[in-house]
Amino acid sequence: MKKLVIFGTGDIARLAHFYFTRDSEREVAAFTVDREYRSADSLWGLPLVEFETVKERFPPSEHELFVAVSYRRMNRLRAERYRAAKDLGYTLVNYVSSRCTFLTDTPTGDNCFILENNTVQPFVTIGSNVTLWSGNHIGHDTVIEDHCFLASHIVVSGHCRVGAYSFIGVNATLRNGITVAPESLIGAGALVMKDTAPKGVYLPTRTKLFKKKSDQLDLWMK
Repeated sequence: MKKLVIFGTGDIARLAHFYFTRDSEREVAAFTVDREYRSADSLWGLPLVEFETVKERFPPSEHELFVAVSYRRMNRLRAERYRAAKDLGYTLVNYVSSRCTFLTDTPTGDNCFILENNTVQPFVTIGSNVTLWSGNHIGHDTVIEDHCFLASHIVVSGHCRVGAYSFIGVNATLRNGITVAPESLIGAGALVMKDTAPKGVYLPTRTKLFKKKSDQLDLWMK
């Protein structure tokens, strides 16, 4: 098994190091980041090298790479680094937690980050550079296109399609059979009952402060 280089220096890179080290057969050899963001020679005890020189230091013939970047700019920053790494000749790897229920036989794309307690039902298709944070339900026959980020505890019902570059927030629910158009932003707690518009932003009604204080209410149960 080739050794692994992780692109990134933030929380997602730190978590990727944890997951790959604890729950995969890969050995993390180094971190890399664009020259302008490199402020040290090492990170968590491993070399931190400029992305501009990573191919010489850790050649693709001997190393694989994982891009550990967030949903910034509607996932486009991660997509740009994903393509740049492929242009350098790297094989981009997936992390699929051993603690998730992954039942689809359809091949998954590359550079996916699928964390614990996800339920991925049969006949689901997951593209490349997709993040599924912890605890989501991805219903049967659903398609998640490239460069998406799904936060935690989301319910995607069966026969849905999530368009490329979309972001879905914590605790959102998608009704069965709908299409989330490319670059949709669905806020935390949203209930989506019909197709979305490209680049649409869908935010649920926010919880409001009640006029009474908690000690003015008589809460009880039998």
